[in-house]
Amino acid sequence: MRDITPFAAVSDPKIYLWFTWVIGVTVSRWRKAVVASSVGLAASAVFVVSSPPSQADSLVATYLCKDGVAGSGVELEASIEPKIVGGLLQIMWRIEYRGNPRFGSPGFFAAGSDLSLHGEVDLTGAWNGELRPEGRKKQARLSPGDTLELPEGLSKSATLDEPGKIRIKPGPMEVRFTPVESDVTVNNDDPRITYTADWTYKPTPGEGDHHDNLHQTTTKNANATFKFVGTGVEYIGRRETGLGKVQVRLDGQPTSPQDVDPSTPGPRESKYKLWSWTSSPLDYREHTLEITNLEDKQAYLDAIKVITGKMAEPPQRDKATCTRTSGKDFIEIVVPGAPTDTPTTPTPTTTPPTTPPPGNPPPGNGGGNGNGNNNENPLVPVGPGRVSVNTSTPRASATPTTTRYVKAAAQVLKTPKGGVETGEAPEGSGRPYALIGGGAVLLMLSATGGLMVRRRRAGHAGGAK
Repeated sequence: MRDITPFAAVSDPKIYLWFTWVIGVTVSRWRKAVVASSVGLAASAVFVVSSPPSQADSLVATYLCKDGVAGSGVELEASIEPKIVGGLLQIMWRIEYRGNPRFGSPGFFAAGSDLSLHGEVDLTGAWNGELRPEGRKKQARLSPGDTLELPEGLSKSATLDEPGKIRIKPGPMEVRFTPVESDVTVNNDDPRITYTADWTYKPTPGEGDHHDNLHQTTTKNANATFKFVGTGVEYIGRRETGLGKVQVRLDGQPTSPQDVDPSTPGPRESKYKLWSWTSSPLDYREHTLEITNLEDKQAYLDAIKVITGKMAEPPQRDKATCTRTSGKDFIEIVVPGAPTDTPTTPTPTTTPPTTPPPGNPPPGNGGGNGNGNNNENPLVPVGPGRVSVNTSTPRASATPTTTRYVKAAAQVLKTPKGGVETGEAPEGSGRPYALIGGGAVLLMLSATGGLMVRRRRAGHAGGAK
């Protein structure tokens, strides 16, 4: 059969082998270059991902807190840890109690009261100013003196706008307690209620009393006293005929009316024998409630309800201040980045205009400047080692950058073609169709040559049989 391949006229198989070798070497070099570049990109990606955030050593300090919920003194230990993540300076304070004294609840409150800690940090160096980290913790139901739970930590962040070194100096802290709006019923057997002569405890299952018990007395001037913190109070007893009058006093002062009669219907009724008296609104502070039996008749005390109104701000009476008593004075952290020199806009200099050669139109006057704007001069970068020959004012920029642009007259009247750094094809080269066609021919030669060699080898093998 006649060979109809494009290279049938070429009978020497060495030519085909030569073309095959040339194409093979070229493809092999391309493949090695691609593999090398891929490895380089992967390595750079691994470097970027694995680069850790900048972090300084922690500073451990001891604080002594006084007043408010701290009472005569509570010690705290603070571990202050600054770090830089994603262009932000983050400062975290981890707070723990040091020793036995703890912050204590000032009164009876339902679940939901808030304890917050507020710190101060002075920053100098690449970032100057003050940060105020803070942390909050919601509390469970509280009784007077119950330990308040501390926030897990205090935190604050700041955006960094330049590299350099920052000195971090922690300052004092403030502790704030905000009670939740609530009313809490205190049973008559609570140890915070103190009784004088002849009050007795009596269980009353099924009779509708709070917790199925109460205190009672038939002795004149028998007294019960209760101290609380809140904005109101309610005295709960029993309503029965034949009961004697009871006097209610707040903070040593008689209420209005001064004497109350539980034997008459009160403001609260139920199917049980409940009776109550409620105070007018009070200031948020500690108050003292006194209940005195005025006659040698039966008197009861079932429960006392403490009322706390809504607080717009943390009460001043419960605030505590904390001052540093030990630990390093400051720590430093380095903000990575470029040099901290602030770029300045150079003062434009006056340079005499250059007279263009005869026969060539001056740039920017209707002759075009190569950038599509016939009435403007091209923008050329002004960087290290280069001098602008234009007298125009530099372009204004909101943020200085490494490369600035100014309007300048064309320095080369005619752009050369085919230069190494011009990025343009040589003059007269025309379109690159010839190169594309030549590459296609080489590929066809390689494929056809390989096919012919295999056929001839097969033919020789067949003739040898």
